[in-house]
Amino acid sequence: MRLSVVGTGYVGLVTAACLADVGHDVIGADRDGDRIQMLGQGRSPIFEPGLEALLARGAAARRLRFTTDTVEAVRESEVIFITVGTPSLESGNADVTAVAAVAETIASSLTDYRLIVEKSTVPVRTGERLRDQISLLTRGAAPFDVASNPEFTREGSAIHDFMHPDRIVLGVESERAERLLREVYRSFECPILVTNLATAELIKHASNAFLAMKISYINAVANVCERVGADVRLVAQGMGHDARIGRGFLDAGVGYGGSCFPKDVAAFVQIARDAGYEFGLLKEVARINEGQREVLLRHLTEALWVLSGRTVAVLGLAYKPDTDDMRDAPSVPIIERLCREGASVRVYDPVAERNARRVLPDVTYGADPYDAARGADAVVLLTEWPEFARLDLARLRDVMRRPVLIDGRNVWDPQAAKALGFHYAGMGR
Repeated sequence: MRLSVVGTGYVGLVTAACLADVGHDVIGADRDGDRIQMLGQGRSPIFEPGLEALLARGAAARRLRFTTDTVEAVRESEVIFITVGTPSLESGNADVTAVAAVAETIASSLTDYRLIVEKSTVPVRTGERLRDQISLLTRGAAPFDVASNPEFTREGSAIHDFMHPDRIVLGVESERAERLLREVYRSFECPILVTNLATAELIKHASNAFLAMKISYINAVANVCERVGADVRLVAQGMGHDARIGRGFLDAGVGYGGSCFPKDVAAFVQIARDAGYEFGLLKEVARINEGQREVLLRHLTEALWVLSGRTVAVLGLAYKPDTDDMRDAPSVPIIERLCREGASVRVYDPVAERNARRVLPDVTYGADPYDAARGADAVVLLTEWPEFARLDLARLRDVMRRPVLIDGRNVWDPQAAKALGFHYAGMGR
């Protein structure tokens, strides 16, 4: 099939590369000329394991190309996926300005039938508004359908998640739209759930908000564990053996971040409010998440007494491993707070340094974890990169001024760290 993907961020690039890899002819469109030039050179503007190899394979097979001309992409495609960003507004609502702009471009390009698929995470009823606006702009001159096909991929494992989905959700309004989307996903073996537009849109919000709730729940449990002398990791293990609960997303730490959970929780609260329901549970999820930063800073202050004049090394800047994404990363408010308190901050991240420098210009970047920790009064771990779990803690201790470890992701063994002479504090341990 001939497909186009409008928007080449995390969702759009993975969608385009994977659909090309299963045999479709795909055009990726984006108004960012520098990004398109980079993609044309075979380089990915984002870090996602396996993505550059997939992009190269699609280009070599002549099934994947990129353009700044969205009109061309629309006219050459049977199905158009919208994957532009929908950031949060101050109100908590998702900003759908980019989606509306794409809708206008599509409307100006329609000459015959097209299926327009929203894949960005959007508020419920966005598909309905897309349909209505395109109808007004085209005045019925060209037939089209609007569908919702939410994505459920995780940064860091997005390609695997896309290629091996738990389910595919198709929110459609016509048999033709359903038939076309089933053809898009003909090579995928998983349950396919067919719904109306609003249900598909809500499935995405409900799923992300539930996962965020699991994270905040285990962080709340971790705070109880600290007060009663229990180990949250073992509590989570005991809970996870229950098939009704599952172990996933029960890792205590400094909280969730990234482009999805904070935005989607806020948006779902606002969607519910607009519908006349006050979603207090999700407001508490967000409050607990923000509070975890304070828990970590309390551990650090208790260990160092004062922060002013101290040198703090931070390991891990991206909001999670296997990505360079700094959007809503817990590292940013924590480091900004340390700087305001008068601490000198040295940092290291194996992948995210380029993006981190844009939002954290006033810190010192180390060449490796040991370089970042040199002369530090404390090491604070904020991202659970696998290489940090393999660090030689004795070597780390020897380059530090004070042997203090604040483990914001519960990566290290507390007893092993204490045996080496560290003051160790984890989250709920």
